[in-house]
Amino acid sequence: MQTAKISQIRRSAFHGESNASASQAKQFRPRAKAASKKSQGITCEVANERDPSKRIVITGMGVVSCFGNDYDKMYDKLLAGTSGVGEIDRFDITDYPTKFAAQIRDFDSEGYIDRKSDRRLDDCLRYSLTSGLKALEDAGLPRDQWDTLDKTRCGILVGSGMGGLTVFQDGVKALVNKGPKKITPFFIPFAITNMGGALLGIETGFMGPNYSISTACATANYCFKAAADHLRNGDADLIVAGGSEAAIVPIGLGGFVACRALSQNNEDPTGASRPWDKNRDGFVMGEGAGVLVMETLEHALARGARIHAEYLGGGITCDAHHMTEPRKDGLGVGTCIKNALGDAGLSYTDIQYINAHATSTPAGDMAEVNAVKSVFKTYDHVKMNGTKSMMGHCLGAAAGIEAVATIQAIKTGVLHPTLNQDDLEDAMDMDTVANVKAEHEVTAALSNSFGFGGHNSSVIFGKYRGE
Repeated sequence: MQTAKISQIRRSAFHGESNASASQAKQFRPRAKAASKKSQGITCEVANERDPSKRIVITGMGVVSCFGNDYDKMYDKLLAGTSGVGEIDRFDITDYPTKFAAQIRDFDSEGYIDRKSDRRLDDCLRYSLTSGLKALEDAGLPRDQWDTLDKTRCGILVGSGMGGLTVFQDGVKALVNKGPKKITPFFIPFAITNMGGALLGIETGFMGPNYSISTACATANYCFKAAADHLRNGDADLIVAGGSEAAIVPIGLGGFVACRALSQNNEDPTGASRPWDKNRDGFVMGEGAGVLVMETLEHALARGARIHAEYLGGGITCDAHHMTEPRKDGLGVGTCIKNALGDAGLSYTDIQYINAHATSTPAGDMAEVNAVKSVFKTYDHVKMNGTKSMMGHCLGAAAGIEAVATIQAIKTGVLHPTLNQDDLEDAMDMDTVANVKAEHEVTAALSNSFGFGGHNSSVIFGKYRGE
């Protein structure tokens, strides 16, 4: 593994050849079968009968989390019901009414970033680079393989809800305390939300679609859907997509405290995030990054890639209601889920598992449940859990990390528990995988993420069933 030298910004990128010629790739174009029209919807089997240039598969995954930078070890922690929540120790929390979070401790970029840049970059950018480069390695594309790709057809869509908050905070302090001449020249570049993806592009030389989506806590799902749309439209063959966030800093914690959004259960931090439980009092902050390598099935097969799962479809809507509160009628979220099912060519009966947004807020949790019930007329076959009960709310990275957890559930057939399920709301009659992991065969899974401003997103991943 070679060190990423982010400080050496390249003025040109190398353009490699694709692994397979067009004639070779054609062998991976099986004739699509006619889809059956069932009143209950299209089954996963039929949904997979798409042109391989339109089908989207997941070939790589990368995470940075409170449980480390290895997605298998992260999922093992989740299966064991381990909480990553604890007292914040990176700054003085004396004056804050919330004193805990799912903080990343002793982060190691593992040599993916050169030492000078590793010291200089905002954590949001460090997490983005590390998870993105690890995802590419996981996809069988380490540095020495990048020139085998047509880089003009490889893109990056890694967003952030809040961008480089540490450098923003420090820049404001410098301005107020020492004057404008003491602001670092990196203040603007490291604070803006697009820089994580931009630095990945500079590092890899990928010249396809590259931009940042910032839709608060729905960011990564928006990136997945946008990436899939680019791939299906023929704009690219491969896109690195996801989200990164590093907001557990004084201004980030203080801002969410001011919104009255956070739990103040300082006596029991590991019990603070309790989705759907009557005693929930707000969300717990988390941080990290979750990134997927998404590519057309045709491209993945042509280069002999291992396939984790298939991206089946996605939906996005806006509540158009309130800055921070969800619609009580669930119309925005319900429509979003329906749109995702429609994009995937599936019925709600084809979904066996939902990775819920489930932030542990009094208003949000049951609003999501009501929206799910408006779409799922029956739900005895569905289990729904909340990753945030152990990892907190990772904001712009949440959907990325939860996508990895969802894909791991599909691959392993085991769902992680939702912790702190002690006294559920009376209307919560769905199976939340309460407190203990559960074996559950999953062929198609729904992952929901919603953000301040009413931004709703739902994506569906499925078990890859071959050509």
